[in-house]
Amino acid sequence: MKFLSNIVMASVLMLALAGAAHAAEIKIGFVNVAIILEKAPQAESAKIALEKEFSPRNKRLIASQKEIKKLDEKMARDAKLMSQAEARRLQRDVLEKKRALKRDQEEFREDFNLRRNEELAKLQRLVFEAIKGFSEAEKYDLVLHDGVVFASDAVDITNKVKQRLAAIK
Repeated sequence: MKFLSNIVMASVLMLALAGAAHAAEIKIGFVNVAIILEKAPQAESAKIALEKEFSPRNKRLIASQKEIKKLDEKMARDAKLMSQAEARRLQRDVLEKKRALKRDQEEFREDFNLRRNEELAKLQRLVFEAIKGFSEAEKYDLVLHDGVVFASDAVDITNKVKQRLAAIK
């Protein structure tokens, strides 16, 4: 990635040095992809879809946590009133539930991260297609996104690409 960035920067330098006559003909743009990924309407839609998809499992995990907490409280409160066998059985039950909860939480986290990454990959493809489409339609010669130290408002096309994405919604 750094090698590609260096090539792009070298290309920009060569273009700049090509002369004032050619510089007027070259159309360069800059896009802040991070802002677009954060603020695109499709990002909000993906977030809502993920919340809807994972909400039932999250609620079950929360219910399990509450159940374990109640059993812990019961054990602390009633341990002296129970027989040793009852106390051991309750302690074993709590331990098994805690292990199961930990497994379920790990599985939930893994599944959620996989789905979030799938949605992010879809959004990234859509954003880059929008950038490419906009760049071609507006006849840009070069559009940069990462590794840029400074870009003036004159070459920043981020808002225009966001508008294009909003139209795709």
